[in-house]
Amino acid sequence: MKFKITLGAILLFALNITTAQEISDTSFGKGLINFVAKDSSFSVKFAPRFQVRTISAWDYNGSQYGSPEHNFIVRRARLKFDGFAYSPKLKYKIELGLSNRDISGANQFNRNTPRYILDAVIMWNFAGNWELWAGQTKLPGNVERVVSSGNLQLVDRSLLNSRFNIDRDLGIQLRHKTNLGGDFLIREKLSVSQGEGRNVTEGNEGGLQYTGRLEFLPFGTFKSKGDYSQSDLKREEKPKLMVGFTYNFNQDAVRERGFAGDYMIRTDGTIYETDQTTIFADAMFKYNGFSFMGEYAKRTADDEIATEADGVTPTGDIVLTGNALNLQAGYLFKSNYEVAARFTTLDFEEVTNALPTKQYTLGASKYLVGHKLKVQSDISYTTVDGNEDGIRFRLGFDIHF
Repeated sequence: MKFKITLGAILLFALNITTAQEISDTSFGKGLINFVAKDSSFSVKFAPRFQVRTISAWDYNGSQYGSPEHNFIVRRARLKFDGFAYSPKLKYKIELGLSNRDISGANQFNRNTPRYILDAVIMWNFAGNWELWAGQTKLPGNVERVVSSGNLQLVDRSLLNSRFNIDRDLGIQLRHKTNLGGDFLIREKLSVSQGEGRNVTEGNEGGLQYTGRLEFLPFGTFKSKGDYSQSDLKREEKPKLMVGFTYNFNQDAVRERGFAGDYMIRTDGTIYETDQTTIFADAMFKYNGFSFMGEYAKRTADDEIATEADGVTPTGDIVLTGNALNLQAGYLFKSNYEVAARFTTLDFEEVTNALPTKQYTLGASKYLVGHKLKVQSDISYTTVDGNEDGIRFRLGFDIHF
């Protein structure tokens, strides 16, 4: 009830304030409300969005595929606010989630409440090419995860991302970019965060999380930040490439996947801790309608098997360690139809009891207003430990004001 009242107040404020401010650039896809104060002391853009989809899945039972199971869901429904405060050098972003998948994950460490807040971050350009970020937002991890869910080439992200990404966390980030001459650009990103993911309220368990990322853009920047948006919607006239490397160290991690998964709680109420390390190497390439994204991920832990306080008896919790490869490419026709393909492999450490997996995906999309209004479909074939596992077809619709 409190959230509904608060949300109603936010929307009422957004509608009322437009009568006293100068409104500009309100075309579709640029934000439902987009205005700057008359004295230029702040700006606000309000942009709701949602994704709906249908999923049909056929499981292989060892001799044949069974009858399909169908599911219709609102995958994402979000409210996004961004702009600047006091100075254009001090920006902010707030994003709230409303769908079941957005807010799920209540536990004793967030007071058993829905996780409405996705992003709440301040970004301060305090000097030259230096920026300081503070709050909750995505860590500088694999490129696929940092790409917004609204800017995807296929209906959703890959298995690599779902098993090995480092997602959002609470903390600070320091970002810088260096021009090496000509178009060659390097971006450096450092982060220190709590290490347990988003919306944690009950203090820090275990240690902190440290993340560093380097990005190399030898041919200069992409149009419209296209290195963090899938598909070559801008049809780059010259080849553009970004190569990135991320190192993440979660000291004394207390969850099975660092930022996510179950807390590894012992029977005596204490929490098992172990250092987890995740590395990523990825690339994004675009040219004249063709796009390619490649990613490699690897997670290790000092000791994957959680134990009781005696250091011997297993608790049943196991850190998900292993490596993954994801390759994805697509071509956008001038009619704004696109075809895309993806190949993903997962290989886990033996102690995790997880089997090696391969997935092959083909997709087709129609972009009506870029990523802001589109229809997408894809079909995936998955094998587990070399055996047929299942076929899945998805059809999705996106609308982003």
